[in-house]
Amino acid sequence: MTTITAETAARGSFREVWLISAGHMMTHWYPSTFYLLLPLIGNELGLSFSQIGSILTCQFVAGALSNLPGGMAVDAIGRKGLLMAVALSWVGLPYLVMGFSHSYWMLLVCAALVGVGNNLWHPTAIPLLAQSHPERRGLVVSIHAMGGNLGDAIAPLAVGALLTMFSWRDVVVMNVVPGMAASVLLLLLLGRDGGLDLRDGSTSGSSPGRPQGAALHSLAGVRLLLGNRTVLMLSLGSAVRAMTAMTLLTFLPVFLANEMGYSPAWVGGSLFALQAAGFAAAPISGHLSDRMGRRNIIMTSMAMSGVVLLFMAFAGRSPAFALFVAFLGFFLFAIRAVLQAWLLDATPRELGGTSIGILFGAQAVGAAVGPLIGGVIADHYGIIATFYYLAATIVVANMFILFTPAGAGKGP
Repeated sequence: MTTITAETAARGSFREVWLISAGHMMTHWYPSTFYLLLPLIGNELGLSFSQIGSILTCQFVAGALSNLPGGMAVDAIGRKGLLMAVALSWVGLPYLVMGFSHSYWMLLVCAALVGVGNNLWHPTAIPLLAQSHPERRGLVVSIHAMGGNLGDAIAPLAVGALLTMFSWRDVVVMNVVPGMAASVLLLLLLGRDGGLDLRDGSTSGSSPGRPQGAALHSLAGVRLLLGNRTVLMLSLGSAVRAMTAMTLLTFLPVFLANEMGYSPAWVGGSLFALQAAGFAAAPISGHLSDRMGRRNIIMTSMAMSGVVLLFMAFAGRSPAFALFVAFLGFFLFAIRAVLQAWLLDATPRELGGTSIGILFGAQAVGAAVGPLIGGVIADHYGIIATFYYLAATIVVANMFILFTPAGAGKGP
């Protein structure tokens, strides 16, 4: 009887992996749409490269400031179904407001709101999945990452097609509907209970009536995690990698549209190729990291990303540039989940949300700084110079992984 119950729970919990991964797809759908819209918005409002980069910088600065408190709140509250539904709604609604805005400053405000809302999803979903399947942590976190890659891949393709028929403002309004539907679905199916409580393995949220104790426990957990060299080095390496990824996603559509003359549909297709390659690579890298160790997979993928970025810079405005885009996606976006799984390997069970908050806070800092620096480089030296900058950042990120303590990068 016990065996049957355990097996049934395992099957049920793995169904939740797919459901949560589908919700993750929508949290990536909106930003991926926005990257495609940025050249159109920039042209309509007359924005410089630096101003375009600053919109993303504003989003990730807000995320950097709110990720750690968000992770601590997740560990304290524990209502994971509710929190994921709230996060998904919070990410989508500011993009709707952007569709009615004609002001650069309003775009900055909306971008900041997106940065705040998005910090609730990852500290909630990733520890829940990882702790539910400790022996397949790399795989289940990679499936969750596949959801993000799928959103990143399909959104530009779908929106690129819509932009051939509608204005970007119309598309932004239509874009809210699937996210709101997914939010309601998550609330109905996972919001009735708090999900798996990572502190003791039981169902429910935080202990009622003890908010002060929970806050003190969370602060003590932050001090513990910041003193963990593995957590620190992974967070720093992930921050620099985020500089690479976000700068690429900001200026690759601009380069394809303005320098190579691609239509919105072709830009969307190129972004689809970039993310579809990451989608295909995510479960492979996650499974291999469970077997071969996290460090080996991450360092190899980062090194290959640097090589491909250099080839893209050398290719310049030639047709070969577009050919390298998919190769880059296969390596650059395959390791997000492996970094998260490695972090949770080194984190106490009850501090999963806080540790993910630290990681994504660090990533948000890198993502905030990257597009702004890339925009300044593009304004002064040309947009091709930005791709040399990207190759340099991924090398720096790999150095942090190299100096992460030995033995910490193996799967459970």
